[in-house]
Amino acid sequence: MKKLFTIAACAFGLILMANTASFAQASATATATATIVTPIAISKTTDMSFGNIAVGATGGTVVLPATGARTVTGGVTLPATTGTVAAAAFTVTGQSGYTYAITLPGTSTTLSSGANTMTAATFTSSPSGTGTLTSGTSTLTVGATLTVGASQAAGTYTSATPFTVTVNYN
Repeated sequence: MKKLFTIAACAFGLILMANTASFAQASATATATATIVTPIAISKTTDMSFGNIAVGATGGTVVLPATGARTVTGGVTLPATTGTVAAAAFTVTGQSGYTYAITLPGTSTTLSSGANTMTAATFTSSPSGTGTLTSGTSTLTVGATLTVGASQAAGTYTSATPFTVTVNYN
């Protein structure tokens, strides 16, 4: 009987130890998800055009804002026949409700007419810095300042290399 009691006590002890070991560990599960968003894209809808400009013996600038009317400095004037005046316009598309950062050219763009040149720089945009995609789309306009030399030669000046506007999701 004493042996039976010892065996039973050992068995009970092993059961208690096994039970205690099962309380030392716990497990849980989790799921993984990923959401693919519509890629952001930009496409040009209108080229930038400073319109008709007149200049005398003193040079100056034409400021074409992203929105609003152009202004001049120095010896530059704007004739009554304006020609085509337009800020560059772009359509940005992507995930509705997302915001995006706008990167404008950091260097000037050269406009040429034969051997004659002018430069456009100090680019601005509307919206400025950051835009929001409403219903998955946004219009972005870009203006710049054109530097016109003294007695700049008459002609139609065009940039040989287009300027680049970049957009990225925030």
